[in-house]
Amino acid sequence: MADIKAFRALRFDCQKAGDIVQLTCPPYDIISEQQRLEYIEKNEHNVIRLELPREGEDPYAQAGRLEQQWEEEGILKRDEQECTYIYEEEFTVKGITRSIKGIICLVKLTPFSEGVVLPHEFTLSKAKEDRFNLMKSTFCNFSQIYSLYMDDGNTRPLIEEASSGVPDQEFCDQSGIIHRLWAVADPDLAQKLSEQFKSRKLYIADGHHRYETALNFRDYAREQGLAKEGDPVDYCMMMLVDMEHPGLVVFPTHRVVTGLENFDPANALGKCSEYFELKPMDSIDNMEQVLEGLYEEGKTAFGLYMGGKGWQCLTLRDQGVMDRLLPDLSPASRHMDVTVLHTLILERLFGIDKENMANQKNLVYVKQMEEAIDAVRNGGANFAFLLNPTRVTEIRDVAAAGEKMPQKSTYFYPKLITGLVMNKLK
Repeated sequence: MADIKAFRALRFDCQKAGDIVQLTCPPYDIISEQQRLEYIEKNEHNVIRLELPREGEDPYAQAGRLEQQWEEEGILKRDEQECTYIYEEEFTVKGITRSIKGIICLVKLTPFSEGVVLPHEFTLSKAKEDRFNLMKSTFCNFSQIYSLYMDDGNTRPLIEEASSGVPDQEFCDQSGIIHRLWAVADPDLAQKLSEQFKSRKLYIADGHHRYETALNFRDYAREQGLAKEGDPVDYCMMMLVDMEHPGLVVFPTHRVVTGLENFDPANALGKCSEYFELKPMDSIDNMEQVLEGLYEEGKTAFGLYMGGKGWQCLTLRDQGVMDRLLPDLSPASRHMDVTVLHTLILERLFGIDKENMANQKNLVYVKQMEEAIDAVRNGGANFAFLLNPTRVTEIRDVAAAGEKMPQKSTYFYPKLITGLVMNKLK
């Protein structure tokens, strides 16, 4: 089903551009303006000037001119041979060192309706418009879409064998994450991988906006006579990782509720008790540990923080309530923690509907538990719900059912670095 192939990547020539550490950056959508300026101050050739342009009257057009200039100056160079790029990230989570490794390649674009590349989250139109304007000006992918596949036991050994030597690039970024890249110019490897993926589906883990934009841009380029069928715009750059890779880490995204008028904590607890067993806990220090324990037991549980030293542990009494409320959804979708939280608590008990959530009128999404707690402590929020992470199997099953999760349901860690490998669409 999936059509993948090797390609000639556009990469920095570090002899001319500088240290690769100062040329790459995290994904554009998690970088503040201050961080953007700091990256540029350290090295004027940092990829952030292309991926998140803010210069000139027309930043997108400026990014296009700058990319062309860097190619002409040799700052960016295209690899002479088609390669399969093997990318590894080594990182530490809760004191445990892990690594995740996959391949960066080109994947032929297909509409979601064909069931080859499958999404799992809803997207926002503003982000897609931004990425579309950038592609129009640059004809380039500066970052990879992150997708998962189900291995049959044959692909990971191939990847490990091909990356057994010294990597072409290796460095440690500011967050302490070690990045390694192997550029493997082996047609036999590329052919074997291509054959293996012909029977597979790809599940987008991160990059829904970029994939939908790539589809729109392909159609636009054809309509405008800028490309024809079979041209590079028919493909997008992806990082493909085995869904059962032991290094996969998914973090939760917590929900902070703000701006509710006449909020009454006692009334809120009363509402929640209709469906949940409530257990008061003395200290937030054990919240993560308690929630993890319930997660391992397969229970649906949340931490509710409304201020002070303690918190409330909410455990769903009856999973059947979701079957009654959402009979048209697949079991995978309706029993997810985020679906329970959004449908049963935020919508049904507190009247925060889907449009409100999408526009973040009364709902703020935060990655760090401490940030969610501080938002309530500082008086800027009514309360916060702390979640367990979405399971990778749930992502697969929801996508396979042709459904989508609520926004901000998953946060794969670590993020893929931007600027290590780029893909020209001309």
